[in-house]
Amino acid sequence: MDLKGMIREVQDFPKEGISFKDITTILSDKDALRYVIDQMADQLEDMDIDVIVGPEARGFIVGTPVAYKLGKAFVPIRKPGKLPAETVKYEYELEYGTDALEIHKDAIKPGMKVAILDDLLATGGTVLAAAKLIEGLGGTVVSLNFLIELSFLKGRETLKDYNVKTLVSYDAE
Repeated sequence: MDLKGMIREVQDFPKEGISFKDITTILSDKDALRYVIDQMADQLEDMDIDVIVGPEARGFIVGTPVAYKLGKAFVPIRKPGKLPAETVKYEYELEYGTDALEIHKDAIKPGMKVAILDDLLATGGTVLAAAKLIEGLGGTVVSLNFLIELSFLKGRETLKDYNVKTLVSYDAE
């Protein structure tokens, strides 16, 4: 299936100079959605994993159905203040300022093997923060899986210590 041909590119969104890769065109096509979930599940099928983790919000969209298909649990990672129970936080640097992610303190047990799924790999900062949260709780990140990779932003370099898999890659904006 030609996923790249199905992804809508929106110029100058969310700001001028950005070519936004819109996956809603895949989500709204039942065959494409099934294909993406099946492909991401196939990437993980033979791996020894205990849980799928997805960062807010599009990580929920791809992570939850893959977890269901593989018979694994799903754990969300969210922006600060969005999870109801006790959390741990990881703050990370952005180009201009900082951001943070949180996970429930009891979501990952020591020794758990984790796959992190998200829709897009750009610079790698968000998923690296997610990996650091998991490792801080004693989990091991065994795979990072994405629908789209913007390879020109060199996110794989940020994630060089991890197993990274993608379905679609863009070499230039």
